[in-house]
Amino acid sequence: MLVLLLVWLPLALGAQNLKEFERRVTEFTLANGLHFIVLERHNAPVVSFHTYVNAGSVDDPGGKTGLAHMFEHMAFKGTEQIGTKNYPEEKRALEAVEEAYNKLEAEQDKGARADPQKLASLEAQVQAAIEKAGSYVEPNAYPRIIEENGGEGLNASTGEDSTNYFYSLPANRIELWFLLESQRFLHPVFREFYKERDVVREERRMRVDSDPQGMLIEMLLATTFAGHPYRNPSAGWESDIEHLRVRDAERFFKTCYLPSNITIGIAGDVDPAQVRRLAGKYFGLLPGGPAPPRYHTEEPKQEGEKRVRVETASQPFLALAYKRPDQNHKDDPVFDVLSEILSSGRTSILYRELVRDRKIAVAALGASTFPGGKFPNLFVFYLVPSAGHHVEENLKACDEIIERLKKDQTDAATLARVKTQVRASLIRQLDSNSGLAAQLTFYHVNYGNWRTLFTGLEDIDRVSAEDVQRVARQYLVESARTVACTVAPKGEGK
Repeated sequence: MLVLLLVWLPLALGAQNLKEFERRVTEFTLANGLHFIVLERHNAPVVSFHTYVNAGSVDDPGGKTGLAHMFEHMAFKGTEQIGTKNYPEEKRALEAVEEAYNKLEAEQDKGARADPQKLASLEAQVQAAIEKAGSYVEPNAYPRIIEENGGEGLNASTGEDSTNYFYSLPANRIELWFLLESQRFLHPVFREFYKERDVVREERRMRVDSDPQGMLIEMLLATTFAGHPYRNPSAGWESDIEHLRVRDAERFFKTCYLPSNITIGIAGDVDPAQVRRLAGKYFGLLPGGPAPPRYHTEEPKQEGEKRVRVETASQPFLALAYKRPDQNHKDDPVFDVLSEILSSGRTSILYRELVRDRKIAVAALGASTFPGGKFPNLFVFYLVPSAGHHVEENLKACDEIIERLKKDQTDAATLARVKTQVRASLIRQLDSNSGLAAQLTFYHVNYGNWRTLFTGLEDIDRVSAEDVQRVARQYLVESARTVACTVAPKGEGK
């Protein structure tokens, strides 16, 4: 019965709920280019808001990796009215920080001719200026206002392709969101920038420098991509983070945070007419401008297998990455199905054969799109060899499974099961206002129409065994893959 329900539910959603959604969705674009998608759901007096900025780490300027990520950390620091004890004085103090930093950089730029004593003095002056500016800060004032008004889920995230800001409020506090969110974009204040820069640097230390798996993934991307910005970590390279400045953030904001580059999703107990009025009142004040250019270095064709090894005494770890086209390619749904067949959950081939049956691995998982989907990216899976077994053994077993997929078509029962799992995974994201607001903005920006959220289910249904076999043969080839693994340092055994 459960299987029948799972099979029926996606079909019903694809056929009926698209029409239902169209009746409940209102879209409009302000004169400055800011696009709104509003979904009415009156089952609870709550509204979720999702601001999708079409700029992520892939848009970091050269030598400024980690800059997009900084905006996630600066998101809720406040405005000229919120988060400060005395903004006129704070503004002067922030300007003094930049003046002191300019002097320090000028001396640092002398390289070997820099005066060590002068450097130490200038560094102390910068630190003193930062501390003075910090004395005007009212900590957590912005999030406190949201929490005091019943807000939940306040957060932000930065990916390779986008930066997202989101939370929920009671329906009778909707105008508060319009006021607070619009002020962040209308009058951005980069308070505590250097404090948050230190936080980002510490995050990197914990998630990459002190984490063998994080280090391996970073090296996998840096090795796989020769030219495209997907090779850069979203948190940034350490030396770049160290030299990020407020002026860099201001330039990035003026380039990427234009209304025409932002989409806002609102889902919940709302009146579309009220939303339109408030949008014009608050966000209509933002100055317009053209969206930033989308050109990036195209990744050159890979002419042979790449391998990278990271020495660490930790648990062995293996990652395989195959080059694949972007998310708008006709084979995108085939990659979703293929990933489910190979490496998703306990019913996947890799788990059944390597973890459950042969016990040469303790974990097997994968991703059909990595690290982002806007540009040609990677089809990846990861294996953790079990005690007494090693990376090469797991790699050989993976190759055997992939060759079998190329030789023999996937049986009908397996194909039906994985299609159901892919559809169910998508549908689970639509259970909440917050999930809907996020998905509506994502599909609008990345596919040109939020309706692709539903028509994508039909694309999954159309995937055939022949498609799976063809994609495996065409893309899962050694000449287009990178193999990354951890190895024990020399002298420490296997």
